[in-house]
Amino acid sequence: MTTIHIAGGIGRAPTAMAAYDAALADANLHNYNLVAVSSIIPADATIELVDTAPNLGPAGNRLTVVEGKSVVGPDEAADTTATAIAWATGPGPGLFYEASGTDPDAVEREARRGLDAGCELRDWDLTARDTLVSTVDTSDNGYTAAVVIAAYGDSEPIC
Repeated sequence: MTTIHIAGGIGRAPTAMAAYDAALADANLHNYNLVAVSSIIPADATIELVDTAPNLGPAGNRLTVVEGKSVVGPDEAADTTATAIAWATGPGPGLFYEASGTDPDAVEREARRGLDAGCELRDWDLTARDTLVSTVDTSDNGYTAAVVIAAYGDSEPIC
């Protein structure tokens, strides 16, 4: 059985990539090569919401993820940046949906609306639903980033 750890993080730095890396570090997922997948939760997976991800293997390994990410620069007129992952599970496979933007409430609503639409496309019993939103104030000079990462299992060697 695979455990999917879901963690959020925020970061501030002088460049967009450095802010993103800082947000990944805040979630303890900065030392992996992230490989994004679309949205399906395997039937045998369990979801564990965590403040920071546990050690999922050696640095440099490949880690399969569903990722919500938002980065705002110093020249953008936004007070916050936010990202969310919403998920639905049941007795079989489950589903993730992501959303990002500058209004945390709107981001959460969009993730939930998308999840509802995705659930309607499938003939699955998806009764348990939840959402994690990561928000950061953009008032500092520089770039700010918010991430929510659903990390599938342990990392694997890349070569």
